[in-house]
Amino acid sequence: MSTALPEWFYPGPEGGWTAEMLDHLPPDTPPHVELIDGSLVMRSPQTGFHMLTLRLLEQSPRPPHSFVVAREMAVTLGLRQRPEPDILLVKRSALESNVTTFQPEDVHLVVEVVSEESRDRDRTTKPIKYSDAAASARLHSPPRSHFFHLGFRLSLWRPLAPSD
Repeated sequence: MSTALPEWFYPGPEGGWTAEMLDHLPPDTPPHVELIDGSLVMRSPQTGFHMLTLRLLEQSPRPPHSFVVAREMAVTLGLRQRPEPDILLVKRSALESNVTTFQPEDVHLVVEVVSEESRDRDRTTKPIKYSDAAASARLHSPPRSHFFHLGFRLSLWRPLAPSD
């Protein structure tokens, strides 16, 4: 088994990858590729803990009818930012059969199950990216964050009500 990446991966396009490019990667691209700061990030193999936690979080919430729980779907936060959170709570109206990414204004909850390999991205890099996108999408309404010491972090974006 080869550990080399395909030729198209090196060195990447001039100026870095963009969020739109992720929908046009070759068919042999590994699943669940994220875009962070214009660089492609391949996710490591999932552990049993990660899989069971995702299953629990995906099946447990009973969101209001106007929302749906999505698993491992991308959020386009900007030209060179397209992370793929483990679990999202999104507006039902944003979930169409051909959607490959959500917009920040459609996302109301993001869950990252932190693994050893993803610790820095999930605890430092991604929360800043989510917060910046949420603040931009919501104007003067900053997101609320909740931390749980169970090996994962939840970030909640409070949607703006029309009166905000």
